[in-house]
Parts: sequence; structure tokens; C-alpha cells
Amino acid sequence: MKSLFGSPGKPSGLALRLCQCLFAAASLAVMSSASGFSTATSFCYLIAAMGLQVAWSFGLACLDIHALRLNKDLHNHILLSFLLVGDWVTVILSLAAASSSAGVMILFMKDTDICRLQPSLSCYTFQISIALAFIAWFLLAISSYVVLWLLATV
Repeated sequence: MKSLFGSPGKPSGLALRLCQCLFAAASLAVMSSASGFSTATSFCYLIAAMGLQVAWSFGLACLDIHALRLNKDLHNHILLSFLLVGDWVTVILSLAAASSSAGVMILFMKDTDICRLQPSLSCYTFQISIALAFIAWFLLAISSYVVLWLLATV
């Protein structure tokens, strides 16, 4: 059995899942607290995708805590397959949400100057939320890659 960084049921896996959860929650909180986030559908989609990522990562962090407390091995085909599919779905949704929100921000800031013309929009807050979403996506992509690698070796 391989023991990779970020493996399910290991302390590094728990740390990775907690970081995913924290960055996704921060992105969700920052975006939902910004004034004018409902002006673009992609910002609402980012909130929904980050909410899903918070729930997924928190649930798997709880599974890691349970496995660590009871000294259980989470490296079996069925569980790893389930984790891989869930990670892939969440990775795709998170990347799509962060990318579409980044595209809208480029439109707002560079192409149409909406951020300059409408100071009521929290454009810098949107950018912070999008950056946090990309970090959360990157951490989730690492977990997905580790689970794929483990599934291939089990």
C-alpha cells in the first residue's frame, strides 16, 4: 500500500481537506458579503460551487478524523472510486465557476470599465473571492490526483 501525501485517512490528507474547506468557505463568505455579486450569474454559480466544495471537503475531513481516531485504512477500491468521482465532479464545477467568474471580472475591469463607472460594485472583493476559489480548486485537484494514483496502485 502506498502512502502518498494527501492520502485519505492520513494526517496530510486531513490537512489538505481542511485547507480546501477553509479556502472554499473564505471564497464563499467574501463573495456573498460583496455588494452587487448578484449582477452576474457566474458569481452566483461561484457561491454554489464553493458551497458544494465546502460540504464535500468538510465531509471528507470528518471521514479522515474518524479514520485517524480508529486507525482505519481507507485504501479500498470502492471507497477510492467514490472519492475519485466526487473529487472529479467537485473539481470540474469549481474550476468552471472560478474561470467563469474570472472571465466576468476581466469583462468588468478591462473591457467595459463597469468597475470604474459603478463604484457600488465591490470589484476588488470579487477578485479576492475568485483568487481564493482558484486556491481551493488547486488543493482539490491535488487530492483528486492523489486518489487517482492510489486507485491505480490498489
